[in-house]
Amino acid sequence: MMDDVLPFPLLALVGQPELKMALILGLINPQIGGVLISGPYGVGKTTAVRGLLDLMPKVERAWEDAEGHAHTAHEPMRLVELPLNARLEDVVGGINQRVAIEQQRVLLEEGILFHAHRNVLYVDEINLLDPVVVEAILDAAAQGRTLVRRGPMTRLFPSQFVLIGSMNPQEGELRPQILDRFGLRVWVAPLEDPRGRLDAYRRSRDFRADPSAFRTAYAAQTAALAEEVEAAREILPHVETPPRLEELTMNLVQALQVPSQRAESALLEAARARAAADFRNLVSEEDIRRIAPMALRQRHSLQIDAFARSYAEERASIDAALATLLAAPTPPSPRRKPSTVHKIEGEG
Repeated sequence: MMDDVLPFPLLALVGQPELKMALILGLINPQIGGVLISGPYGVGKTTAVRGLLDLMPKVERAWEDAEGHAHTAHEPMRLVELPLNARLEDVVGGINQRVAIEQQRVLLEEGILFHAHRNVLYVDEINLLDPVVVEAILDAAAQGRTLVRRGPMTRLFPSQFVLIGSMNPQEGELRPQILDRFGLRVWVAPLEDPRGRLDAYRRSRDFRADPSAFRTAYAAQTAALAEEVEAAREILPHVETPPRLEELTMNLVQALQVPSQRAESALLEAARARAAADFRNLVSEEDIRRIAPMALRQRHSLQIDAFARSYAEERASIDAALATLLAAPTPPSPRRKPSTVHKIEGEG
């Protein structure tokens, strides 16, 4: 990897604990339903997503060689970025024009969604994409496959991926149906503390001057977090949610009058991921407390100031509902070692 494409370490971002946590939970548990990141320009949305390259867990890949022999290997997930000018046929697949012209035959080839299979698909400025393209992406994310049809010819491609989208709400909204498809939603606000902003500038400056040296300073922390992500993915299938916390989640959704049934699914799956990231096999009330704002907050405002006010008001509403519904927090379960979950959340 060349220096000019080395990613800025996720843990080197100043502040933004919710953003970091949402992205990590998305890697641990794809069943959350993806992450939508909203915020103005220059707050580190794309930088944070590309920082996941250092944390990608390994997945099993299968393929056939030219002789038809099957092979498997464990390789890190990849980050597949969707160009803003992508056409529908680029995304889902279509006719290979070169073969059609040179060989006078129709060959259906795969698109970006196929290459995103078992990887992370990042869609920057998702609110500016053609709505037809967005619908195709979300349908593939929901169904885990992509159907390409051209006349009587069809091909079915696997398309199971972790979906991450980012947007600046000043440039336009996403339709409510599309917003609802994302499991977690994070508002990334500009840093308010002048010292934090100066620290962010200095880190950015040092990274540009010598990316390799800068990354070395965070190498140990990053490697430890990558190991935790791998471990959490192994723990996740064994994580259970107590029935009383499932009932609590449903009461919370009802109290906040959230209409979509995806809300409780995202909340409970993300809570399971947080428990796994904390080396536990049982979801706690604290998991519900931490995840509820990201899973339940609504997004209706188009202007940044209004959006930020809406975010604050909704966060307060969720906190109030949680305070009413939750009993005194139970002591956390013993952990093997301090987890990065608490280190990141402590930044807030």
